[in-house]
Amino acid sequence: MSEQTLTNDDEATAEHPHGRWAAPSPSRRLQLLRSAKSVAIVGMSDKPSRASYFVASYLLSSSSYKVYFVNPRLKEVLGQPVYASLQELPEVPDIVDVFRRAEDVPGIAQEAADIGAKTIWAQLGIQSEEAMQLAQDAGLNAVQDRCIKIEHGRFHGNLHLSGFNTGVISAKRQILDG
Repeated sequence: MSEQTLTNDDEATAEHPHGRWAAPSPSRRLQLLRSAKSVAIVGMSDKPSRASYFVASYLLSSSSYKVYFVNPRLKEVLGQPVYASLQELPEVPDIVDVFRRAEDVPGIAQEAADIGAKTIWAQLGIQSEEAMQLAQDAGLNAVQDRCIKIEHGRFHGNLHLSGFNTGVISAKRQILDG
């Protein structure tokens, strides 16, 4: 069940058993990232110029997550197998990270709920209140319009003003996952 806080206006109802969806706080997003062990990237691309490719490269090199790719049109990216759907993954991912059009997100949220994922995460620029509410009603945590790479870097000490690791050597310790 989602651990998001309900306000007086957002109390649970028959229609919304876990209350109305509200964007999780930074501390809640940190908690979601720290508790996760695996991430499935839905809408993975084999094009290095695409955000999904960039995020996947970052997660593979700078996190301890087991990373899975989902795209029915591809077989392999970054030396890893690509699965046609969430149901075909070898394990249930903790986070389903979505790189698809906003109108596709409700169906992906339902698929994530059906397989037992804990969190659906719609990338920066992707907003679907319908999907976020559907996910929350199904007991999932839901994040939208946030980049998992930026959030991970922000919380783990390797995000700089330009949004990526500059390679500058620092005495500041990087916080490791889990």
